[in-house]
Order: sequence, then C-alpha cells, then structure tokens
Amino acid sequence: MSKVEDRLAELGLTVPEVAKPVAAYVPAVQDGRRIYTSGQLPMVSGSLAETGKVGQGEGLVSPERAAELAQICALNAIAAVKGLVGDLDKVTQVVKLVGFVASDPAFTGQPGVINGASELMGKAFGDAGIHARSAVGVAVLPLDAPVEVEIVVALADD
Repeated sequence: MSKVEDRLAELGLTVPEVAKPVAAYVPAVQDGRRIYTSGQLPMVSGSLAETGKVGQGEGLVSPERAAELAQICALNAIAAVKGLVGDLDKVTQVVKLVGFVASDPAFTGQPGVINGASELMGKAFGDAGIHARSAVGVAVLPLDAPVEVEIVVALADD
C-alpha cells in the first residue's frame, strides 16, 4: 500500500474501484508527466450518494453535506489516477482541482463546498496536495449530482 493510501486509511477511507463512466469518455488520461481526470461524481458502489441542488432550505442538499459529497468525488478522482499509475506515491503534485456545484440560484458558498475535496487532497498527499483551484456554481450536473470534481496531477520522472 502507498503512503497516500496509508494516510487515507488513517482517516477511515479506502481508494474505491474506479467509477465506471456514465457516457463516452475514460476516467483519466495520461499526457507525459500529467494525469487529467474526467469529472468525478459522488458515486459509491456504482450509485450516486445523493442528488439535487445545493443551498439552504427544505429540499436542498446542505452545504455541509455537499462538502462531504465533494470529498467522495475527490476520492473517486484519486481512484482514477491510481487506475493509470498503480502507485499513488508516484504523484509529486496535485496541480489543479476544479469543482462544480449544482447550486440553488441564491447559493454562493461554492468555495466552502469544494473545500471538502481540497482538504482531502492535502490530507492524502501532504504538501504535494496543495493545488490551484476553481469552484464553479452551475445550474445542473450529470445525473442530477450535487457536485463534480476533476483533478490534474504531476508524476515523478521515471
């Protein structure tokens, strides 16, 4: 097991199987020393953990729950990277994280939601998990997911 997986285990987390694509794409692509993941939804055992828009109020996914879902997305992104490289200790830097939040029109807390993903990267990869980031509010995401996360990572030279 890698050091990254050991850190995740200390948090009570394991790297899941790579989530199956829901359309015509692959979970991740390697280009030289970089791996680009596709957008990862909060899938757990092949199903969305939750659906709906994020915001405050009845019938909406709370920002706190959405941050937990963003962490699931990030874990799925880590799984996509592992699916290509095998050993997560080959990752030398999480370069960029992009998070999308299906937002109620009045909701402006997207950065706090995506912190769920960003904080997991720091806990899993240590200093190599510090990254550039975008947190974007959108009207709707695939399958009515509340959040979606993609990452770009750099690998060590072979």
